[in-house]
Amino acid sequence: MPKFLCSLLALGLVATAVLGQPSAPSVPATDTYFGVKVTDPYRNLENLTDPAVQTWMKAQAAYARQNLDAIPGRQKLIDQMVAFDKRKATRVTDLRVADNDRYFYFKSRPEDQQPKLYCREGYTGSETLLFDPETFEAGKLFNISGFAPSNDGSKVSFGITEKGAELGRMLILDVKTRKLYPEQLPLTRGGGEWLPDNQSITYLPYNNADLKDMAARQNTQCRLHRVGTPASQDKVIFSSQLYPKLGIKPSEYPYAGVDRDTRLAYGFLYSVDRYLHAFYAPAAALSKPNVPWQTLFRPTDEITNFVSDDRYIYFVTSKHTPRQKLMRIAAARPEVATAEVLVPESANEAIIDEQLKTTKDGLYFVRSRNGVQTRLYFVPKGSKTVRELKLPQAAGRLELVAKNAQSPDLWVTMGGWATDRQRYRYDLAGSKFVPEPLSSEVQYPEFADLVVEELMVPSHDGVQVPLSLIYQKGLKRDGSAPTLMVGYGAYSRAIEPTLMPSYLLWPQQGGILAVPHVRGGGELGEEWHKAGQKTTKPNTWKDLIASAEYLVKNQYTAPGHIAINGGSAGGILIGRAMTERPDLFAAAIPEVGCLNAVRMENSPNGPVNIPEFGTMAKEDEAKGLLEMDAYLHLQPGTKYPATLVTAGFNDPRVIAWQPAKFAARLQASTTSGKPVLFFTDYEAGHGIGDSKQKQFEVMADLLAFGLWQTGQPGFQPKSATMK
Repeated sequence: MPKFLCSLLALGLVATAVLGQPSAPSVPATDTYFGVKVTDPYRNLENLTDPAVQTWMKAQAAYARQNLDAIPGRQKLIDQMVAFDKRKATRVTDLRVADNDRYFYFKSRPEDQQPKLYCREGYTGSETLLFDPETFEAGKLFNISGFAPSNDGSKVSFGITEKGAELGRMLILDVKTRKLYPEQLPLTRGGGEWLPDNQSITYLPYNNADLKDMAARQNTQCRLHRVGTPASQDKVIFSSQLYPKLGIKPSEYPYAGVDRDTRLAYGFLYSVDRYLHAFYAPAAALSKPNVPWQTLFRPTDEITNFVSDDRYIYFVTSKHTPRQKLMRIAAARPEVATAEVLVPESANEAIIDEQLKTTKDGLYFVRSRNGVQTRLYFVPKGSKTVRELKLPQAAGRLELVAKNAQSPDLWVTMGGWATDRQRYRYDLAGSKFVPEPLSSEVQYPEFADLVVEELMVPSHDGVQVPLSLIYQKGLKRDGSAPTLMVGYGAYSRAIEPTLMPSYLLWPQQGGILAVPHVRGGGELGEEWHKAGQKTTKPNTWKDLIASAEYLVKNQYTAPGHIAINGGSAGGILIGRAMTERPDLFAAAIPEVGCLNAVRMENSPNGPVNIPEFGTMAKEDEAKGLLEMDAYLHLQPGTKYPATLVTAGFNDPRVIAWQPAKFAARLQASTTSGKPVLFFTDYEAGHGIGDSKQKQFEVMADLLAFGLWQTGQPGFQPKSATMK
């Protein structure tokens, strides 16, 4: 998404009180953290039920909506996105293949606002619509939050939610009859975890649906449900109350399931910590009152993912290994101390731990160089020989799907910044990739002349940071190109090369789409992640700043033409970059962003995020949180960039008062005369589950605001229309 610069004095947007943008009510509070006194002028905005707060937020949303809608060119952007979408007759995602070769997936057509759940009998079999969230209940806007087919493909469970809240209820459907079972499992999201009997499912309900209640997500309990029975009969099978000796923290989500290959029951303690905390027991014990849990993985083992077959448990670890290595332990004796190295660390490629699959033939895994060049590897069963599998095309990203560990089937989907996703079945015997597309093929001649440039840029401490640039062929290096920098930098998540037609409308305007792969992400392995979290978090925004300075120095662009955008945890990146270097950016767009990190633990989703960002209860981590808090770094009398701040009122991840407080203080602090728009969407949450049309509108807001603020022709509103 975008941001850019323009003189508000010329556009008549300075006198905000006259034009309907009210000042926020302020009731200050003062805290002292390990000797550091902190004044919080808008603590009162944390009370989202306060009528004064509600009135202010709604007035701000109305003002922002009026101004965004008045930008010339915005509607044309939406029209172009709709036109792109219509070219693709069908779009298939989230494929799962059951033992009987029954395919389950989401599919959307141009006329669909939400993906629908389908199945088909094998790749060439007939297709069946299983569930349509748009017609489920008249007058309600549902989306499917996730699904899980049973191993035998006879049933599928899925979650439905409303208005972006993510939390809803789980339904279970009989595939043959296409009828829903009568029970509904409340306060859940996604499809749960099927057991090998294909009749039972484990799931984790929240305690209540109140987004503002701190107790809603504390001390949750994993339950076991048998299909066809009332949810009231479900019993708790894994929780801190049942197993106090396991040391389950109130903020951790306890989840249990059974692996049919190893015939073990697993218990997991989930937070945002990438390092698995897991236990195991005999599968048969899961239905008994006292499961004899034993430790499988500790967080100190730094294990980030594992898969299994009938003999081994294979896992990825980063302990003493910056770019990860693959190890295995015998399923009959699953002790990390007995593990052997299967695939050593690579000197210049990081293992993508999410892309790890077992088949009857062996283990497949993916490595990435700088987060933008991927390769596929294979280790035959019973061997330690690693083979690279030659891909049919260069790939910026790879996604693997396997049926199960008893089948040879593997499917590989590959793509890049300027190439659409291509799906293949891998034929191991013939060492070839056979095209098996599910989505309709589509052509984008508008993007035929795109140039993709992959750079390494020195950061503030000399560390080389990957920087991806996408622009039209023939771009003039005279410093005039509007540049949209999109970043994230958290949870070890990489921004992988993906064709995004809506984003590519930016290069179509003569601009540069830039992706700085900042520390905190996983582009260069787990070491890259560790270098941008908690006390090392400043590297994240300093990497973005260094990337912007590189582009200016090399005349790609200039400060008056740079927009920066990031969402969610990427709000830290954008908020701190604009507060540390307000002179460098024309505009900033933090979407549903974490902008008041010091107070994160005071929101329901805050405690579970402590492993990534830290806690105010520890002095060193508290100092880290103070440093990454963009709200607290806003200084009165500073010329800040034009800013579009967004929030989702139903957001369960970043509570709406975080962006609200930042917008209020920014409006009171800036002296640049540039707009600070704050838009709260009362029909949305974190952006997950938004309708297709809403996604287009949100993207158009961002692009149009950025192109306006960089002074791009066709996006300059008349001052008389901006009220």
